[in-house]
Amino acid sequence: LQHFLCYTCKEYVEDLAKVPKAFLQEANVRLIVIGQSSYHHIKPFCNLTGYTHEMYVDPQREIYKTLGMKRGEGNNVSVRSPHVKSNTLLGSIRSMWRAMTGPAFDFQGDPAQQGGALILGPGNEVHFLHLDKNRLDHVPINTVLQLAGVKTVNFTNKPQIIDI
Repeated sequence: LQHFLCYTCKEYVEDLAKVPKAFLQEANVRLIVIGQSSYHHIKPFCNLTGYTHEMYVDPQREIYKTLGMKRGEGNNVSVRSPHVKSNTLLGSIRSMWRAMTGPAFDFQGDPAQQGGALILGPGNEVHFLHLDKNRLDHVPINTVLQLAGVKTVNFTNKPQIIDI
């Protein structure tokens, strides 16, 4: 994750929460989210997003540094995650509201830190690595699921139409 107050990260994790545990178990895969703030933000963020899979924190951002994740926004803002539902203005206002209604001066991570996605293991072998260029550059979840051998998920709330 970029940070726990990031609206794009919140919306991405809301979709990650829709990945059934059974799909992961069938493929012998663990879904883990790592944030960069204090551990006491995990439970409220999971309650907010409905996320029930594993979540850890790296307050010193050692994992981010080791993987070469960037700080700051890249120039290419034309990339947009299919999991981001809010427009920039509304999303930013919601993030600021969550910051203002939370503990004073608790920013829940470095807002300039970018995140990413990876498929790791077995062992330390990295099979896939995507470093986000900006807050909208999350890799589509179904892309990661497919690469990890996990069934994909319908993230839309629209009923699927089957043409016979």
